[in-house]
Amino acid sequence: MRIVIYSMLVLLLAIQYPLWLGKGGWLKVYEMERQVELQEAKNSLLALRNAKLSGDVKDLKDGTRAIEERARVEHGLIKEGEFFVQILPADKTSTSQATKQ
Repeated sequence: MRIVIYSMLVLLLAIQYPLWLGKGGWLKVYEMERQVELQEAKNSLLALRNAKLSGDVKDLKDGTRAIEERARVEHGLIKEGEFFVQILPADKTSTSQATKQ
């Protein structure tokens, strides 16, 4: 009788091994699902970046506002008839000396 019980126990363990630790076991499935979730998060961030870049490309091809904006920001260019005013932050060393005098 013991031989039957032990043999059944061994068969039960033999059946359980592939379920938990085998190629398509629960642990592998859990790990793969976690990797899929991480990749989907990365893909959504990249999709947002691609949408932004696509909008920039379309604006550069079709309109002149993006080109004008980049020229103003990156190169400091102004249109004819415009005035460029630059306000510099106060120098802390000169203001502290002025208050001491």
